[in-house]
Amino acid sequence: MSDSSSLERMLAILGLFDEARPEWTPAELAVQLGTSRPTLYRYLKMLKGAGLVASVDQATYTVGPRVVELDYLLRRADPLVPDSEEEIEAVAARYPGTAFVSRWYRDRVLCITSASSAADVVSRFPRGKPMPVGRGATSHAIVAYMPRRQLLPLVEARLDDYRDIGFGSDPDAILSRYRQVRRDGYIASRGEVQPGVVGTAAPIFGAGPVPVGSLCLTMAEREFARLDPAAIAREVMASAARIGDRLASRRRLEAAE
Repeated sequence: MSDSSSLERMLAILGLFDEARPEWTPAELAVQLGTSRPTLYRYLKMLKGAGLVASVDQATYTVGPRVVELDYLLRRADPLVPDSEEEIEAVAARYPGTAFVSRWYRDRVLCITSASSAADVVSRFPRGKPMPVGRGATSHAIVAYMPRRQLLPLVEARLDDYRDIGFGSDPDAILSRYRQVRRDGYIASRGEVQPGVVGTAAPIFGAGPVPVGSLCLTMAEREFARLDPAAIAREVMASAARIGDRLASRRRLEAAE
């Protein structure tokens, strides 16, 4: 086995940990990865030494403390966090709900920061929580701007989800809906991720034509019904644009130094 293949298999262990399966036994990992027990234990020993996994008597394994340290460093290094916090706090203060910013990561959307003002929070999005791709405004606001060669396979792999939420019955209809999202500059979704919750999201652009993330405001449908949807959309879009402007200003300053 080549060094690159060994590294890929070792990193694949980290990819197995998620919210649904935060713990794995060595036997389960060996079956899932299709590797021998001696090889697996060698990988686990290396990952444990790096602090990327942890175990109790080697009975079960979870992600390790180094992940927490890396998250702290990411908070300090990711400009999208400080550049968006003022905006989401203002949006959450104005409307009874939760405002949050998410980033696109590989094939998923991850919440990186959030603020909430509602007394009865109906939706919580802690940092690091993955959002479903193909469901919900926060995902749609990013995915809509992907080039067709990247968007079409993503859509085709999730047709059942799109049909389930009434977004479109076939790829052409779904792509047409995304073209409308691009024209509008935002999208509002109802109950796609959580029943009784409305999300309104707009893209956050960095240097290129594809968003680096999105800003989304979620609130209970009963609260949303009392308010002006167009006003909410305008505020979410304006806040997302200001975050993008801050990112652009930061890049210009860094380039000038």
